[in-house]
Amino acid sequence: MSDLTAPLRIRAETSPADPHSMRFVLDRDVQAGAGASYSNATAGQSAPLAKALFAIAGVEKVDVAGAAVAVLKAADRDWVTLKGLIAQAIRDSMAQSAAPLGMAAKAVDQTRTDAEIRLAVQDVLDRQANPAIAGHGGHVRVTDVQDGVVSMLMSGGCQGCASSAATLRGGVESMIRAAVPEVRDIVDVTDHAAGATPYYSAAPGDEQQPKRPLLYRPVPSDAIVREDGQFLISPDYLAPRLGMDVETLRAAMHSGEVVCQSESGTGTDAGKTRLIMRSSCRGWAAEIASDGTAHEIPAPRAAAKAATAATALRDRIRAHLTDLSAADVPMTYGQLARAMGLYMPGSISKVTQALEATMVEDAKNGAPFLASLVVSKVGQGNAAKGFFQQARALGRGPGFGEDDRAYYQREFTGAVAIQTAQN
Repeated sequence: MSDLTAPLRIRAETSPADPHSMRFVLDRDVQAGAGASYSNATAGQSAPLAKALFAIAGVEKVDVAGAAVAVLKAADRDWVTLKGLIAQAIRDSMAQSAAPLGMAAKAVDQTRTDAEIRLAVQDVLDRQANPAIAGHGGHVRVTDVQDGVVSMLMSGGCQGCASSAATLRGGVESMIRAAVPEVRDIVDVTDHAAGATPYYSAAPGDEQQPKRPLLYRPVPSDAIVREDGQFLISPDYLAPRLGMDVETLRAAMHSGEVVCQSESGTGTDAGKTRLIMRSSCRGWAAEIASDGTAHEIPAPRAAAKAATAATALRDRIRAHLTDLSAADVPMTYGQLARAMGLYMPGSISKVTQALEATMVEDAKNGAPFLASLVVSKVGQGNAAKGFFQQARALGRGPGFGEDDRAYYQREFTGAVAIQTAQN
């Protein structure tokens, strides 16, 4: 049971289908399993929550179902300004009133499980959508449902079709949301680049350089921001697109299970940046214009190999370090990169990421960090700064009263002992 005296936690979720819509998910129901819909301030005049939200300039519509508050904003307003005001209005209304939705709020049915949602969505597809899509040689099916987020796969004529996003986000999504209101989001997991008519087409002899896709999907303005010359993607926005929750995404980023690539546009695309994120089973990409506006695009096929390659490098490095003798360590990052056959720019970064991935495995197994066998410079007797940062992030940093050097020596000695025992 929720503790009503505890601080109310609110998670904001943007909608890939509509950049002007945002869901605020609470850790408890707004009003005891009740729901309501308010199209304007007049409709919500008897509900404290609706009155508080419509008092915020830019709020145009409010829908509440259980622990979720969906807000539609005006096109000329931005979420950076509105998000905090809306969250505070929700907190204040729930703290000040036992019936934030008013006494006439209707009960909502939130009893459908993910498995039941999956069956219901597939039934809608089979009865309403697929008969029409089949006329174009295509088919759409549900592949997974996690916490109300539906993953759908297009095949046949839909795979790689330039109109597929319009098909999914237009008619199909409208059908699903009307019939199955429990659906929180819909994610297209199709590898469109592998279709007969892919979004990306490579120039002859240059299959690694994707051209501009034929169809863009707007990314909310607060989902990708530029800070100190780097692009930062909101975990709340990215996680469901990679089929993860936020904590799993963060762990996967640390371990190297999720790979990030960045490409700079050339020629007619000069000034643009393409970001590509790839997990072992799903990809996501966005193209960012020079003015900061971004559009979600299908991830190119070249990115599909990145996560697999990172995992393979991690395993190769672990095998290599384990096979070395005590006399061969410590070794430098550069030496390890060359031992792995990596000589191109960026090789040290790849090795560092793979080493951090081994640290995640070692932390889970309670083993000494094999990564301690690699240092930034032989003779200094210490690891690079990133080693200590990763160790602390994994809850395995220096103990009380122990400095970095003593801690590193302890991990190094333990790794050598494991190495010696296995050889």
